[in-house]
Amino acid sequence: MTGIRKTINDIMFVTGAALVILAVFSLLFGVEISFVPTIFEVFIANIVIILGLCLRGKFEIHNIILEYLIDISYIAVVLIVFGLIFDWYNAVPVWLLIAMAVVIYIFAMIFTAAKLKRDAEELNKLLQKRNKNQADNAS
Repeated sequence: MTGIRKTINDIMFVTGAALVILAVFSLLFGVEISFVPTIFEVFIANIVIILGLCLRGKFEIHNIILEYLIDISYIAVVLIVFGLIFDWYNAVPVWLLIAMAVVIYIFAMIFTAAKLKRDAEELNKLLQKRNKNQADNAS
C-alpha cells in the first residue's frame, strides 16, 4: 500500500475508532455530545495526530517505552488543543479526553500488531510457495 493510501486508511480507521470510543465513553459517563459537528472535529484532530505520528516515526527511538510515552503525550496535547479550539470541555472533562486518547492509542497499537502478524504470515506463505516452486523447477 502506498504511503498516502496507508495514511488515509490510518486516519479513517482511527477516526472511526475514536467516534466509537467517544460514544461508549459518553454512555458510560452520561456525557451529552452533539455528534454532527464532533465527527468533523474528530476527523480534523485525527488528521493532525496521524500526520504527527508519521513524522515522529521518521525518527528512531531506541526505548520503546519512551516512544509510547512520546506518542501518547503528543496525542494528548493535540486533543487538549483541539478541545480548546472546539470547546469540547463543556461536554467532556480534560481527564476523560486524555483517558480516551490512551484507550484509542492502545486499540490502534493492538490493531497494528495484529495486522503486522497477519502480513508476516502471508509473506511467509508466499515465500514458502516460491521456494517450493523453485525447488520443483530445479528438479
